This record gives sequence, C-alpha cells and structure tokens, in this order.
Amino acid sequence: MAAYSMNTKLSPEEVLKKAKTYFGEGLGLEVTDQGPCCASFLGGGGHVTVTARTEEKRTVVDLETREWDYQVQHFMHAIA
Repeated sequence: MAAYSMNTKLSPEEVLKKAKTYFGEGLGLEVTDQGPCCASFLGGGGHVTVTARTEEKRTVVDLETREWDYQVQHFMHAIA
C-alpha cells in the first residue's frame, strides 16, 4: 500500500470531481464511498482513496492506494 500527499490550487470539490472522472469513468473502478471530502474506488485487485481538504488558502490532497500507484501518480500530476 502506498500513501501520497500533495497541494493543489483546485478546490476540494474540483479534486473529487476529477477523481471520479479519472478513476471511475476512465479506469472503470467502482465508487464504493463518497462524501463531501473524500471518495473511494475499488477494482482490479486494489483500491484508491482520495481525500481533499482546505488548509490556509490551498487544498491538501491525500491519496492511498494498492495496485494503482502509477495511475495515482498520473492523477496527481494532472491536478498539480
């Protein structure tokens, strides 16, 4: 399992919308949980959890994954 953290200028809502598009629609992972601050995806023998929150005029994004490291890193680059 891998965990990542990053900052972005996007709002938490935008991050989660992009996560649902990228991991759900794009990669075909099943959305297993979603809320105002997070979304979880399952499939392909692994999972991805994305959490986004505002801290001091920036959005902090935490990502946890198993089996989807490359795709998570690609997603992080896309929202940077």
